[in-house]
Formats: sequence, C-alpha cells, structure tokens
Amino acid sequence: FFECCLKLATMSFQPSSTDTQQIITLLKESRNPNPAVNANIQQQLEVYNKMDHFNCYLALILGQLKVESEEIRCVAGLLLKQNIQNFFGNLKESLKYIQNLLLQALVDPSRDVRNTSSNCIATITRAGGLQCWFMNEVNLPQGLCQMLDSNDPNNIDGSLSTIAKICEDAASELDREQFGRPVNYMVPKLITFFGHGEVQIRKNALHSIVNLLQSSSCADDSGAGIFNAILANMDGFLQGIFALAINDTNMEIKKDVCRSFVALLDCYQKIKPHINDVIKYMMHQTQDPDEGLALEACEFWSAIAEMEAAIVDLKPFIPSLIPVLLKGMVYSEMDRATLECEEDDGHIADKEENIHPHLLNKAVKARMHANAHQNGDDDDDDGDDEEVSEWNLRKCSASSLDVLSSMYGDEILEILLPAIQERMAENLPWEVRESAILALGAVAEGCFTGMRPHLSQLVPYLVKILQTDRRPLVRSITCWTISRYSRWIVSQSGGPEVYFEPVLQVLLQRVLDNNKKVQEAACSAFATFEEEAQSDLVPYLRPIIECLVQAFGKYQAKNLFILYDAVVTLSDAVGRRMNNPELIQMLMPALIVKWQEVKDDDRALFPLLACLTSVAQAMGPGFLPYTEGVFGRCVGLVQKFFQMRQMMQQNPNMDAPDREFVVCSLDLLSGLADGLEGALEPFVANSNLLHLLGECIKDEASDVRQSAFAFIGDLAKTCMAHLKGFLPAYMPILIQNLVPQPVSVCNNSAWAIGEIAVKIEGDIRHWVSEVIDRLIPIMNMNVNRNLLENTGITLGRLGLICPDVVSPRIGEFIQPWCFNLRNIRNDIEKEHAFQGLCQMIRVNPQGVFPSLAYVCDAFASWGNPKRELKEEFTAILQGFKNHIGEQWPQYFGQFPPILKNHLTEVYGLG
Repeated sequence: FFECCLKLATMSFQPSSTDTQQIITLLKESRNPNPAVNANIQQQLEVYNKMDHFNCYLALILGQLKVESEEIRCVAGLLLKQNIQNFFGNLKESLKYIQNLLLQALVDPSRDVRNTSSNCIATITRAGGLQCWFMNEVNLPQGLCQMLDSNDPNNIDGSLSTIAKICEDAASELDREQFGRPVNYMVPKLITFFGHGEVQIRKNALHSIVNLLQSSSCADDSGAGIFNAILANMDGFLQGIFALAINDTNMEIKKDVCRSFVALLDCYQKIKPHINDVIKYMMHQTQDPDEGLALEACEFWSAIAEMEAAIVDLKPFIPSLIPVLLKGMVYSEMDRATLECEEDDGHIADKEENIHPHLLNKAVKARMHANAHQNGDDDDDDGDDEEVSEWNLRKCSASSLDVLSSMYGDEILEILLPAIQERMAENLPWEVRESAILALGAVAEGCFTGMRPHLSQLVPYLVKILQTDRRPLVRSITCWTISRYSRWIVSQSGGPEVYFEPVLQVLLQRVLDNNKKVQEAACSAFATFEEEAQSDLVPYLRPIIECLVQAFGKYQAKNLFILYDAVVTLSDAVGRRMNNPELIQMLMPALIVKWQEVKDDDRALFPLLACLTSVAQAMGPGFLPYTEGVFGRCVGLVQKFFQMRQMMQQNPNMDAPDREFVVCSLDLLSGLADGLEGALEPFVANSNLLHLLGECIKDEASDVRQSAFAFIGDLAKTCMAHLKGFLPAYMPILIQNLVPQPVSVCNNSAWAIGEIAVKIEGDIRHWVSEVIDRLIPIMNMNVNRNLLENTGITLGRLGLICPDVVSPRIGEFIQPWCFNLRNIRNDIEKEHAFQGLCQMIRVNPQGVFPSLAYVCDAFASWGNPKRELKEEFTAILQGFKNHIGEQWPQYFGQFPPILKNHLTEVYGLG
C-alpha cells in the first residue's frame, strides 16, 4: 500500500527549499494575534494560493517536514483542506502528489498530524469520490483495511480515523460495484476493533459502523447494499454492541451505542429477541445526567413507538417510560440559563442575528391555485422555544410522548394523568409545573377522546394560569397547550361565554404581554384558534383588530412577523367580513405605517407583502383607497429586480438580486386582482405590468413562474381587455409549462389557461389541440391531487368551448377525470367543467359509454345541482338508459346501493 507513497520522483513537481522556507515562515507568522499583522499575512497567503504548486508545498510540510512543529504542520494541513474544499477542480496534476503525502502523514507519530491528514483525505473523497484515488493507482479502502492489520497503533488510529470520516461523508462510495464494494470487507474488520484496549480506536470503529447504519435502510434501495453488509455480520455486530453497552464507560461510545440501537430498529426482527434488554438500557441512558447522552437515548422512543411491530413489546414498559419522558421535559439548567429573561422585555429591540431566516422565508410561499381546502401541516408539535438549540432533550421527550399517544391513544392516560396532576402541585418548582402543561399539549391529538371528559376543568384552569402566573415560560407553554384544544373549545355548545370567549379574551391579553416569548406563543396560539373558529370570530372582530393594532405599536422586529401571520389567518378565516369601513379604518393605518417604514431592499418586506395579500383579498373593494401606493410599489419591485439582473450580467461581481421580492410582489398583485376584481383595471392599464409579466413567465426560477401564472389567471377573470393583446406571447409559454414537474408551476399554468378560455371563448381554439396534448397525459398520471383537479377543470372548460376538438379524445381521460372531479367543492369552476363534460358527451356519446358508471358517479357527486345542470344530467342519463334498453336493469343493478338510490331519486333512473 505504501509503495505508491514512495513514487514522488515520478512527479514533475520538485520543491524549492527557498519557497518551502518562505511558506513555513508565513505559516508561523499567521499565528500572530495582532490583527494588523494577521491581515497582511492573509493577503500574502492569497497571493501564494495562486501559485500552481502551493498546495503541494502545504502537503509537503504536513507529510514530510517532521523537523517543523506539529502546530505548523497542522496549520499547513488545515489550509490544504480548505483549498481542497474550495478549489478541488483546480488541483489537476498536483492531486497525486498531495494524495501520496497525505497517506504518509496518516501514519505519523503525532495524532494531530494524523487527524489533520485524515480530514484532508476524507475531504478529497467527498469532493472527488473514490474514483480520484483509483485513477491515481491507489485503492484507498483496501489500503486503509491493510493498515488495520499493522502492529503499529499509529497505523490503526490513522486508518480508523479516516474510515470513520469517509463513512460519515461518503458512505455510498463504499458500496459501488466498480470499486469492489469495499463495505463488504470493511464491516467485519471494523467489528473486530469494538473490544480494542484503546478508547479512541473503539470509538472510531463503532462510529464508522454507526455512520454506515444511519446512511442505509432495509426499506431504502439506495442504501440496501450497505445494510446487507451489516446484516451479513449482524451476530458479531450485536455481540460487540452489547459488550460495549455493558462495559464501556466512554461517553462518546455510549452515544454511538444508543445511535446503533435506534438505527437497528430498521431490522426489528434481528433485535426482537433482545428488545427487553435494549429497552431497559435505553431507558437508563435517557436518564443520564449528561444531556447529550440522554438525548441520543431519547431518540429511541419516538422511533420504536412508530413501529407497529413493536407495539406489544413496548407496552409493558410504558408505566416506567412515561415518568422518564416527563422528567426529560423539564427545562435543563442550560435551557433555563439561555431562556430566563426579564418579566418585561418587550421594549428591548431585537438583535438582527436573533431573527431567524425561517420567519422571513415563511412568507415566501408562491401562490398555488387550489380549488379545494387544504389543511397545512402543524409544525408546532412540541411547543418549545426555538431559540434553545435546534433539538434538545426537552423537545425530544415531548415529541416521544406525542408519538406514544398517537400509537397507544387513551390507554396511556391512566398512567399519564395522575403523573401530570402530581407535577402540577403548587408547591413544586415552576419548571416541573411547566413540563406538566407541555405534556398536556403533547397528547392533545393522540389522546383527544380520553381527554374530552377532563377539558371542562382543564380549559378554565389553563385560562387561569394565563391570567395569573408570573413566569413568562409558564404563560408561554400554556398558550401553546390551550391552542392544541382549540377544536374542542370552538365546538362546545352552551354559549360562547362558557369557553370560547374566556379563551379568546385571555389569548388577546397575552398577545399584548410585556414579555417577548409570551407574545410569540400567544400570537401563534391565537392563529391556531382563528383557524378553528373561522366565522365564529365575526362578532369579535372589533376587539380582535384593536388588540392586533396595539401589538403593531408594541412588538419588536421578530414578533412582528408572527403578528403578520395572525392577521393573515384572521383575514382568511372571516373573508369579506373584513370589508367593514370601521374595521378597515382601524387596521389599515397600522399596516401602512409598517409599509412606509420598511425599505425596498429589506427582506422584512416579505411577511408584510404576504400579510397585505390576504388583507386585500378579504377587504375586497374596501382596499381600493390603498391600492395606488401598494400596486405601484409592487410593480416597481418587479421592475427593479429585472433592472438589477441586467446590471449584474454586465458586472458579474454584483450580488444577484433576490427573486423573492418578485414572488411576494406578484402574489400581492394577485391578491389585489382577486379582491378588487374589475376595479384593478385602470391601474393595470396605466402601467408596464403586463410587459414585466412577460419576463416573469420566462424566468428560470420555478417560484417566479408559479406566481406569474397565478397572477395571469386572476387577471384573466378581471382585466381580460388588457390581457388579451399579450396572449400570443403568453400562451406558448403557458403551454410549454404544462409538464408535471414542478407541480405548482404546471398547476397554475393549467388553471390560468382554463380562466383565459372561459373569457375569450372561441378565440382559444388556436391553442386547444396543443393544450390537450399536454393535459391528457397528466390527467392519467399519479400526481398531485390539486394538479389533477385543475387539469380536469381546464379540460372540461375547453370541452365547453370547443367540444368538437376535445370530445374525440374524451375516452382517453374520462375515468380519471370523473374520479378526480367528483370530490371538489361545487363552485363555478366545477360547474364549467361539468357543463363541458355534457357538451362533449353530446358530441361523442360513444366515447364515454364504456365508462358510464364513472360518469354516473361524477354526476351524483353534485347532490342537488342547479336546475340547468340537473336538466343536462337527466337528459344524458336517460339517453344512455334508453340506449341500453332492456338490459338497463341488469346494468344498473351492478351499481352500489347508495349510488343507485341517489340516481333513482334525483334523475329517475330506477
């Protein structure tokens, strides 16, 4: 293996002792803490970086110059690693020389040098794959395994350190046939080192297997080869893991043992004989004082609780497990140190680094036209504060309890509720009481039926906590927990004064809390409450908007984004009830103040644009006084984007403009078109918007096209007189985007074409054949439901206008068409589509006859349609009945009883 490391003479590079010494001097000076000196050194290093062989010198210093200090050699290696990461493609002829020297450094007496070399080797492998070693005549995996046979512990350490990093960063490379599937011979070799006397060697051997396990799955073809390699050595692996679990005291090894047991759940039958011991071990480690170890162990519970195969095995341990999870849900000392804050901190400005990007990105959700209500995912499942680490023991414990409640349901309540009640005693520390409230929220969905008898007492209790508890973190989690029971609160009879009004009132109070964390939690909880309450909020709009307006004057930057979201949810919930002069006069001045404060290049504009989009749609004509300024600024933002992009093409050093300004602006313009309807027409007429829109629909970014197509559809409904002249340019691009990926782009394009068709009627004929050539294959695909629905609607609309063109092909799509459109809500779009279906059937009845049962089921989905549509359905169905004649009773008898009864009752088909 090392012969390749000695072939340096064959390389064209011959190091200069002068250059070598100059670089060493520079590396030594780079350790100078003086900022001025350091800046000068960095400039000199940048100059050296442009030398053809600079990286060769760095490899030489790391791998061969043992007369230099370990520190300088490692500095050279770290700089080499950075250059490999950033400029791997430029190494070219130098790569073989560098690889050879790195392999020499891998057996150096210094562990720091070995580790630095190991990092460089793994970085090369990640950047160029194993291929870049094989092409230079180095079988790296085989060589590393040969090093493991050495009696020199330095060789073993250097090899295992490298293998562990490759298994973490490039595991799939080890399963490639072209390299001989190294994973097959590496796994058994690694397992033999689980019992090694040196802890670092045990750690790297185990960590390698854990990384391989985590990159593979018995259910995932992409990692099947790796998984099979481990499976083939499972007995030895389990034996080694259990030995480490029992005997090893090293913290990192304990963590990897826990990770192993989590990953091994993918092959549950292999560990099932040992599962009782595994569960006991993991329960013990979940309670370890070291939170890092406890967290790794805690991951096991949500993983095993999601496995149906483990339901019976885990059940006997639930009485012991629930107290462990409840204990883990208490804030740790570190969490408390991070989160403890003044009672009143609402007046303190937020630091820019504390404003998480996701709060801005959440607003940038390009508009996708949907014709049926879609529920969003609830991403609030642990109710925790995101400023604590991304993931911690508290969150993991709460998530595990949530999953347990989903799997075992109300069964766990007889153990959980007494434990929670015990932890809510007034004499206990607030942290314990807070964790009990978190637990009540965590099981709100999984144990909802069992919790219902307790909610008449629990909800008033939570309201009282929100009114009286002086701890911000207790008030914060209580907001989240009470929001998890919003559906129950909203649905209760007996008058709103019993539960609805007290909860609404206390949430609004907490929205105006003087503590930022409580403001955030209350705003989010109120948004959840709004989603459930919908039109039930209408009688309370005045106090709600008064509260939100006060919050606009009180909130700092971060919570403003959540406040915008609450306004969006309110607007979506009550719709045109927002078109009330009194409410408009209350809300709009506060929004306009923010509108004027935020600059055009500030990403804080995104959530405000999203907020105004919903407000404009809800207020409708009431938004007209504010339209000129909002419309003009949106058009200006789109224009500025394209101007900046043109400048960037002339000056490549310029930063690329942020297209999210275009997406949010287009979505707001769509909201204006939808809300104002024809009143937007003069604004469109007096602008260059339609020319800019022509650029947007050609943009390479799918989210820009998605929003642009949605806007075209909205303009088609309200401003067709101005849009029509641009259709020769727009339509080919709309048609070009009728491909199933990206789904949202295709969806909006299909919908926009349908809206255009019903407005220009016969003028669409020129494009119909090309459109249906694209739509019919999509209609027959297993793709996004919303895309199928909009595809079907547009096919129906085209069939309504040009039945002679579409009906000959009706047999190609009638079955999926009926299946997908039967479930959408009864509105004008569905009405157009079914009118089109009727027209196509009249032209080509034979095309649908083999699928008549599907047509009958689709007609029945209307329940009781409008008179004109009902007459059309009746005539068509009776026509088919007459055509079938004497065989009708036998044919009709095959229909499901519910369908037969409906068709007989409504259309007289019996």
